[in-house]
Amino acid sequence: MIYCCEEHVSEAMDTILEEYETYPILNKLDVDNLSTTCEYCRKQAVYIVGNK
Repeated sequence: MIYCCEEHVSEAMDTILEEYETYPILNKLDVDNLSTTCEYCRKQAVYIVGNK
């Protein structure tokens, strides 16, 4: 699973596709209750991209 901001959604989806060779699943996070940062730039994460 990759936490990402809106700017890096496509990079996260590409990473999941390359690593797991399956279509990525995109879920929006509840930003009001979360302090998780984007794994690419350290801004506040808005989405979680995974393969399951």
